[in-house]
Amino acid sequence: MAHHQHSHQHGHQHGHETTDIDWAEMAVQLETQAELFTPVHERAMAWLAKEVTEPGLIVDAGSGPGVVSCLFAETFPGARVLAADASEPLLERARARAARQGVADRFATLTGELPGVLDQLEYPADLLWASRSLHHLGDQRAALAAFADRLAPGGTLALLEGGLPSRFLPRDIGIGRPGLQARLDVVEAEWFTRMRADLPGSVTETEDWPALLTAAGLKHTRTRSFLLDLPAPVSDRARAYVAAYLTRIRDAATDGLDADDRVTLDRLLDPADPASVHRRADVFVLGAYTVHTAVRPV
Repeated sequence: MAHHQHSHQHGHQHGHETTDIDWAEMAVQLETQAELFTPVHERAMAWLAKEVTEPGLIVDAGSGPGVVSCLFAETFPGARVLAADASEPLLERARARAARQGVADRFATLTGELPGVLDQLEYPADLLWASRSLHHLGDQRAALAAFADRLAPGGTLALLEGGLPSRFLPRDIGIGRPGLQARLDVVEAEWFTRMRADLPGSVTETEDWPALLTAAGLKHTRTRSFLLDLPAPVSDRARAYVAAYLTRIRDAATDGLDADDRVTLDRLLDPADPASVHRRADVFVLGAYTVHTAVRPV
């Protein structure tokens, strides 16, 4: 998602030495991660399908490489899908995916920064989906108001924000001090705070998403969380995702980890080490991802 993963696909799965993220550079990783998260998106869309009746236009705001956009096209075969993102290289991948999946005739892209790029919409959206793109915008309240303005009467805004930090390893992994992932959560939370503070026009906001949706003039707020549960032993793709996540945390933790935890992280990331996430049998992926919806009054 451009401007995430996050892949914040977060747990917030961003991360870099700085809070500047080169989404085009991360394209393959974002695509692979989104594919790994397909079970979450499928469950979320099944829920949305009960909330949204035959949408004519679905907008994926902050679509990244279009994995989820194309899944929307498959889930709602009568809908047109528009993927909006600031990264043209990611949108090129989205168009190629749509062509491969046979939905290109109902698929379009829009390049530009959120939320302003949505001013270019020819028609209001029946469903506007924003998956961890909102928190990359400095003024989230203003952005939500802009999203709401782009909805058709009776249209639904769906935000994927929040949830719980992901878990990949047992509390005691047999090396280092137990509880490493809880300490990594702190590092990531501090990184996220810096990222938010560094955004242009950053405004501190209480992250009560239903209240913010209501303040944007929307009604009938609903919230539901969806699990990603990939038990051990995981696939090579899941191992690669865990390794990429831990690498980003290590690179972002310039002073947030003590020397012992750094040694443990290095061992977890060393493919030659039997204790690494590349080789150990107890690696899993478990996370909770929360979707908030609200409707524009008719």
